[in-house]
Amino acid sequence: MSAHAPGRFTATVRDSRTGPVIEAAGELDQDSAIRLQTVLRRALAARPAPAVLVVDLAGVTFFDSSGLNTLVQARREAERQDTVVRLARPTGIVALVLEITGIGQVFPIDQDVPAG
Repeated sequence: MSAHAPGRFTATVRDSRTGPVIEAAGELDQDSAIRLQTVLRRALAARPAPAVLVVDLAGVTFFDSSGLNTLVQARREAERQDTVVRLARPTGIVALVLEITGIGQVFPIDQDVPAG
């Protein structure tokens, strides 16, 4: 995971053997969700479309409904092109929000990320 200022949100993409991995870190809220949305849309626009897109949430320190909505929208866009969005290594706050809302049941969730 790359270093980042506390609270500041970053979303970077790296390639793996299964497709792109988006590494999210910092506070994912209303102000920062657009950054994640932009990165997700770019990754989904790649041609050929990736079979799998992984969102690594190990660095997320805050997560609200804006972040949740961004992930759900990405999943909908991905389904239209037969891409599976997988969530990886959700932090405690992310896991809690996914569990409370029931949204965690619609995403495959991994405790590890694919190697490069």
